[in-house]
Amino acid sequence: EEAIFLRKKITLLRAFSLLIGSMVGSGIFISPKGVLKNSGSVGFSLLVWFSCGLLSMFGALCYAELGTRITKSGGHYIYILETLGPLPSFLFLWAEFFAIRPANSAVVSLAFGRYMLEPFFAPCAAPIPAVKLVSLLGYYTVLTLNSWSVTWSARLQTALSVVKLLALALIIVPGMMLLAQGHTENFQDAFDRQSLVLDKLPLAFYAGMFAYSGWFQTGFVREELVKPERNIPLAVIVSVITVIVGYMLTNVSYYTVLGTEDVLASPAVAVSFVQRAFKSLISVVPVLVALSCFGTMNGGIFTFSRTLFVASREGQWPPLFSMIHIRRHTPLPAVMLMFPFVTAMVCIGDIYHLLNFFSFSRWLFIGLATLGLIVHRCRHPELHSPFQVPLFVPVSFTIICLFTVAMSFYSDPVNISIGCTIVLSGFPVYYLIIHRQMSDRCRNVFSSFLFFSTLSDYLTHKLQLLLEVVQQEIKTY
Repeated sequence: EEAIFLRKKITLLRAFSLLIGSMVGSGIFISPKGVLKNSGSVGFSLLVWFSCGLLSMFGALCYAELGTRITKSGGHYIYILETLGPLPSFLFLWAEFFAIRPANSAVVSLAFGRYMLEPFFAPCAAPIPAVKLVSLLGYYTVLTLNSWSVTWSARLQTALSVVKLLALALIIVPGMMLLAQGHTENFQDAFDRQSLVLDKLPLAFYAGMFAYSGWFQTGFVREELVKPERNIPLAVIVSVITVIVGYMLTNVSYYTVLGTEDVLASPAVAVSFVQRAFKSLISVVPVLVALSCFGTMNGGIFTFSRTLFVASREGQWPPLFSMIHIRRHTPLPAVMLMFPFVTAMVCIGDIYHLLNFFSFSRWLFIGLATLGLIVHRCRHPELHSPFQVPLFVPVSFTIICLFTVAMSFYSDPVNISIGCTIVLSGFPVYYLIIHRQMSDRCRNVFSSFLFFSTLSDYLTHKLQLLLEVVQQEIKTY
């Protein structure tokens, strides 16, 4: 008997947990290898990590302003729609559905499966089929939970955020203890310029930004936030600063215990770290890392389902996905939609190829969203947002994002070209299906069909009346 809508159940604590739970996931446990491999040395990799954190803070501040200016949920999608128009927003939705989100979920799921099985197979590597099976089981569990209850999903995210911080602490503390004892040999000649390859730096940034990705999650659930004008900026600033400090200390701990060869050779850096530094916790830390990845999967499903929900409401996605379960108040069809694509990518994909594959599209559209903030400010100078950042922040962030996207074509042309092709394939779909002014001729044909159909019905009705009159006259005669 009541109106059916998504309730405001996300408080400041839950918003903070959502951001921490989305950022601190598989990235800090798998990305150090990718950052080091593409930056070339310990010193440059630490610079990349700090730069990625600073860049994430810039982006998070831009999204905090967008979240206070635009009152709808939907994150990147709704920001691009409201500032740059329906075509780029649909292209984002198209790329997000077919490339970005399933590949991202597959990466996190594979990391979950790998770390969950490490204690059972150590010191050997876990079999790939077993890793993929456990990865899918973890993903399906989170999918079921998000279909069942918003409240329980939020509570799980809060609990797992504490687990994530505990996992980081168990890596940071022993590393800092060894560093204080004078174990600095792995930092000798940290900035080796001979190993630096400039055209690989975009891939190093992709790996680092993947670890920080999640700072934009509050924008996806804006309509479900309590006091969003206050809580969005506060949750964003506190969570990003917390993650930057945690990530820098974690990487210093990695390099204190492991050399560059050990990091590059390790399929699971956190496990190798524990094996070397803290053998008593050899079976504990991988499980904590797996739970951390589990929380990231939960946050990803929670937010992306809101994107599909909003897109359906805006008329750019089938109406089925704007429906809400009557009793559960969850966007059930939107939650379930990614099931086949993630399953396929987990079965056939590899973590690092998937990482490069979806990063191109993701950072292209994040750059467009912050460009949209600049455009929105110019078009609506009369609007005063409760939270506003200096103009150089969105300008700098947009330039860096688009420059990194352009440079990545030289770094990994195959995967980047595939991602670009998926984005461009959305053009004909938009103009054939979504665009409302696509063909006057089709509209005229449709109008003519309606006219002749109406005329036919009218003549049929008159003929029936005439036959009834004739029949009555015959009976009377």
